[in-house]
Amino acid sequence: MNLIKILQENRLMKTPQEINLFEETLEKMAKHTNDDNLKNLHLILDDNCEHPEMMFSLVHFLEDFAPQKQIQAFIEVIPQLMITAPEWTKTIHYRIINDESACKLYQNSLELANQKTPHFLYQLLLENVKNHLSSPSEVMLT
Repeated sequence: MNLIKILQENRLMKTPQEINLFEETLEKMAKHTNDDNLKNLHLILDDNCEHPEMMFSLVHFLEDFAPQKQIQAFIEVIPQLMITAPEWTKTIHYRIINDESACKLYQNSLELANQKTPHFLYQLLLENVKNHLSSPSEVMLT
């Protein structure tokens, strides 16, 4: 069975079995990382997950990819991700801007994405990144 599909089907983690399946599947994927899965992996994030600590393991897994590839995939799915996971979207956004080198990559990627496919979300995030870069201070998550 497709590992992405298993993660997707168990992302809400309502039962111990779903939690175990999610965790085991993520471990399997970590052994055979594939950049082609990045967009779909981001879309597994869901604010309705009952075990956010497990969902955070997915965030850490995403951060193990090359920053440019992870950031690019994140930007491409932001409009979709904001529907099912606005809190996780903010979490990833803040984690990126709190890393100086990732933040600069993010700024460049957002500018390119907004030129290619203008979207108000890209513009808002870009303004936030520029403000952060002009007066850097670590952004705290609430």
